[in-house]
Amino acid sequence: MALSDAEVSKQIQHMVEFINKEAGEKVEEIDTKAEEEFNIEKGRLLQQEKLKVKSYFERKEKQVEMQRKIQRSNQQNQARLSILKSRDDNVDKILSDAAKKLGEITKDQAKYQQIISSLIAQGLFQLIEPHVNILCRKQDMEVVKAAIPAGIDQYTKATRVKVVVEINKVNFLPEECSGGVILYDKTHSISVSNTFESRLELLSKQMIPEIRGILFGASLTRKFYD
Repeated sequence: MALSDAEVSKQIQHMVEFINKEAGEKVEEIDTKAEEEFNIEKGRLLQQEKLKVKSYFERKEKQVEMQRKIQRSNQQNQARLSILKSRDDNVDKILSDAAKKLGEITKDQAKYQQIISSLIAQGLFQLIEPHVNILCRKQDMEVVKAAIPAGIDQYTKATRVKVVVEINKVNFLPEECSGGVILYDKTHSISVSNTFESRLELLSKQMIPEIRGILFGASLTRKFYD
């Protein structure tokens, strides 16, 4: 039995409604799934960015800490160097004051002559030369001349070797020299400096650790004392 146009139209309407319903449900399902996937991806990206930010600030924190340690180390080194410089300045001042006081010894001519005799004898023992010249301050020529015999006597008694000692009457030690003499052989190839400055320098090198100990106390880091 053939359907009437009204019935066909009704059937078609039912089919359209069914298709629309199915399509709506499918769209809703797709929307729901898309929303879930969006939320999942959004959470993943958000977590990823959080980790990036956390990692960035951790690196920055480590860099700041490293810079703080470097700055603290630099400050400690600067303070240590400043202390060492201050100590060196104090030691230098003591040695400078000692050099000035050595110069005052020359005011006592008798005592100064005895010292010159000893310095000459020490120089002769080091040179062991038959002919020796002496360089002295211009103002010390008479004192040195008077001191030579005693210096030679000390040397010859110990070595039984004769020696000729002469004063250089052309060249002299500089005026700023505190005193003492320089001895050299006939060819000027070997010399022994027994000026007050050179003796003080030699002595100070040996005594600087002791001087530091007196001024600043024993070093806690020093391992060797010989």
